[in-house]
Amino acid sequence: MLPMLSQNGICYAFITRLPKDAYLNELIDLILLQWKAYEFATKEKANVFLVYGEPPSFLALRMLQFLAPFIEMPPQGKVWIVTSHWDFASISIQKIWDIQIFHGSISFATHSNQPLGFQSYIQMVRPGWDNADNFIHDFWEQAFSCSLKMLEEQEESQESCTGEEKLETLPGTLFEMDMTGHSYNVYNAVYAVAHALHAVFKSISKHKRVVQERRLAFQNVQPWQLHRFLRSVLFNNSAGDTVQFNENGELLVGFDITNWLMFPNGSMERVKIGSLDPQAPAGKELTINNNQIVWHRSFNQVPPISVCNDNCYPGYRKAKKEREEFCCYDCVPCPEGMTSHQKDMDACVKCPEDEFPNKHRNQCIPKVLTYLSYEEPLGIILSILSICFTMSTGLVLKIYMNYKDTPIVKANNRTLSYIILVSILLSFLCSLLFIGQPGKVTCILRQMIFGLVFSVALSSILAKTITVILAFMATKPGSRMRQWVGKSLANSILLSGSAIQAGICLVWLSTYPPFPDVDMHSLHEEIILECNEGSVTMFYCVFGYLDFLAIVSFLVAFLARKLPDNFNETKFIAFSLLVFCSVWVLFLPVYLSTKGKYMVAVEVFSILSSSAGLLGCIFLPKCYCILFRPELNNKELLMRRKMKAEISVSVRGAHGL
Repeated sequence: MLPMLSQNGICYAFITRLPKDAYLNELIDLILLQWKAYEFATKEKANVFLVYGEPPSFLALRMLQFLAPFIEMPPQGKVWIVTSHWDFASISIQKIWDIQIFHGSISFATHSNQPLGFQSYIQMVRPGWDNADNFIHDFWEQAFSCSLKMLEEQEESQESCTGEEKLETLPGTLFEMDMTGHSYNVYNAVYAVAHALHAVFKSISKHKRVVQERRLAFQNVQPWQLHRFLRSVLFNNSAGDTVQFNENGELLVGFDITNWLMFPNGSMERVKIGSLDPQAPAGKELTINNNQIVWHRSFNQVPPISVCNDNCYPGYRKAKKEREEFCCYDCVPCPEGMTSHQKDMDACVKCPEDEFPNKHRNQCIPKVLTYLSYEEPLGIILSILSICFTMSTGLVLKIYMNYKDTPIVKANNRTLSYIILVSILLSFLCSLLFIGQPGKVTCILRQMIFGLVFSVALSSILAKTITVILAFMATKPGSRMRQWVGKSLANSILLSGSAIQAGICLVWLSTYPPFPDVDMHSLHEEIILECNEGSVTMFYCVFGYLDFLAIVSFLVAFLARKLPDNFNETKFIAFSLLVFCSVWVLFLPVYLSTKGKYMVAVEVFSILSSSAGLLGCIFLPKCYCILFRPELNNKELLMRRKMKAEISVSVRGAHGL
């Protein structure tokens, strides 16, 4: 039986053996031997007892149940599943004992039925029918606790039997009015033999002879001669059941699944709740009507649970306990990223790539598509900043164009100032390419335009700074630097600085350009729509070249910071480039430590802040002078400053001599 239990996922908490016999002289030894097993069983969490035994073992178990209340053992509310060999029978001394503990038991009983006239026959049975039948006499006396002996032989304490007692008044544990499965088999066996003898009679009818009173007798019929005829027996008994044997000589009969109902008055009732039919189609041999089952009262009609631990609910998996049966396990939470959506799962499963586990890890939830959108607060704020800075740059450019002939605008290389302002304006606008759902065109354009625009701006600043230094050096007597001062040098620096960046971008586009991509792994609950930069090497080349231009421009501007006042724009350039470099130095670690839309937001913020630094530090002081200090924006003042600068240079030269 144990292998069959294991194959069906059932394990046992304990196994104990009950004796086959329970005679009175062995009663004390039996109790001592079985009491520890009974005590252990009462403390176990198992709610289902599977019993395989003979009727005498049931008598021994009833004795243990009877003694349990006297030593304060708790009553057992269990489900008893018994085989067809067991029977809820009792000896006469046990007929008044409570049997409620077995209420709701389930048994596999040999199929039975009630032949015609059986109930009437049982009701008419009397002990006086046959005085020679000692079995009926003994049963009658024990069942009804009376004596059938003559009055002079009767003990004074014993009541005499009338012989008219009713068998239907006896408790069901002592006597059942219905025919049991064993009796029904005997009934069918008798009729099967009768039909076989009838067949034998027909086959040897030529050899029969008539004896006295016209009874038929068979000449030399041996028991083994019936076997051939028994195999072919086929008839319907009086209860309407078909009786026949298979090719192995086995009676084709199934089992009834019976629910035992025990009543307080000692009576009991068998209720058929299902059947086990070996002739049924595969998978339909066992049928049970769950709604008909009456469980023990301690379960309140809730189907009992008999496990060594609770179920592992969704979100947990089973983990086998050491040195325990295979059905005993611990419940372990599913690891990160995995779920279990059913009870008692052996292993957790991973969610699909586009889904993630919920908080309880018992369900997979679709991930949310995410990108830096114009509709969310962060995207709206960055868009507003970009537009405001663009408008501010346009306003500065308009001021410069309106006052293009003023000394301040002309003294600081008007053309390069226009180019720088346009580049800053485009840099503010290009930040909008980073906002919104990534597409093929936007992914390619945003890094390319960003790199080219900033290269033009930084190249222009470098050209302006170098021009300022050369112009100062050209004022020295006998200097040959005057031949380098002019638009050609500035244009060369601007074009060469921008061309190098354009070459890097062309190589990037021709090898492994950026493209729209989906990142399902970086964030737990989100699918990131992003632009994959393609070649990471080229991406860092673009940024590296911008850093190179910014650092060179800063160093040049820093060296020229102490030039005379009429050339003091280099101070503002140096400070603006310091801000620019600081922003992009901080950008890299922050950019690499963020994920998803916040990574894009970091780059957009860096573009806006660095561009704003260039705009504010270089051009706002000039706009302030143009609009609010017009007295400083005149040619005579600049000429006086220039003469002072020339005198200062001459003095320095004389001291040098």
